Amino acid sequence: MLYFIPTKVYCEKDCVRKHGKELSSYGEKAMIVTGASSSKVNGSLRDVQTVLTKENISYIVFDEIEENPSIETVMKARDIGVKEEVDFIIGVGGGSPMDAAKAIALMVKNPTETGKILYETKPLSYLPVVCVPTTCGTGSEVTPYAILTVHEHRMKKGMTHRIFPELALLDWTYLRCMSREGLISTAVDALAHLIESYLNVNANQWNRTFSREGLAVWAQFKEGLKNAQLLEEDYEKMLRASTLAGMAIAHTGTSLPHGLSYTLTYELGIPHGRAAGLYLAGFVARYQNKEDTDAVLDLLGFEDSIKFQEYMRVLLGHTEVDEWILRMGAQNILADARKMKNYPFAITEQEMLDMFQ
Repeated sequence: MLYFIPTKVYCEKDCVRKHGKELSSYGEKAMIVTGASSSKVNGSLRDVQTVLTKENISYIVFDEIEENPSIETVMKARDIGVKEEVDFIIGVGGGSPMDAAKAIALMVKNPTETGKILYETKPLSYLPVVCVPTTCGTGSEVTPYAILTVHEHRMKKGMTHRIFPELALLDWTYLRCMSREGLISTAVDALAHLIESYLNVNANQWNRTFSREGLAVWAQFKEGLKNAQLLEEDYEKMLRASTLAGMAIAHTGTSLPHGLSYTLTYELGIPHGRAAGLYLAGFVARYQNKEDTDAVLDLLGFEDSIKFQEYMRVLLGHTEVDEWILRMGAQNILADARKMKNYPFAITEQEMLDMFQ
């Protein structure tokens, strides 16, 4: 068995301000990588700027990260980072800014390389990365992964290079500014990570420790999430479950729901977490190791896979998707052995289609 997560994690209210000195210790000039608005609304960007100023660390802000960030955006930020001579990167926001921050850290450190290097195996160094998550889904603050949009191939694709953040600062109070739809989508993304890491070729007793704890925590807020009756303590639990899920997939990777979701997101713009969630109940129901699926359902507090499917239908509602798009997603997965390697059973295109709820 293998366990390796080099990221240092703090989780507490006012986390950024309390650990500002450590956040500022990774270089002399930072690039803050974020989106256009959410980090400004929830106060996370202001907190990071405040501690950098207090510690006399210069910084620039790149706030052009779109949902499902593209290679083109990464390269634009790279050019600015090289020109400004930044020496560490701070990703502030959801999975998109944090994933982009990892890719930008690689490209700024290697200014003569083209964007193609993101998907090559050439060993390269990268700038230090600090992550401040403001959503409760991706767990990117503790994973080595970066998922980028590759327009050339009309798909999302994980970067080949593995870049763990040096530091993750988790403050659940930022979640209170999220919309209900945003909370649902990101929380379901975390749930997918927890389930896909447990039901996975690479699962072992060490990484399943994170999955089990995360699933048990997710169960504690599932009814509040469904009924829009979240308590203050639920926000902390949602962020904790998300980070635990990230710790789990850092070792196992994800499985079919995530792979299938990328086509829905690229072709239809369905938010990533929701797209993965539309396959999740079907994935559990059709998984051939009943002992493992029973363990997952028990931790979540569901009597059986039918009850879980009913819950997910209420939580996510109905989404109409043309069959040709579902088939495209299934065919993309079946044609890529790398995407199939984490699923332990033979499966047909039609069986993948039947997973969609």
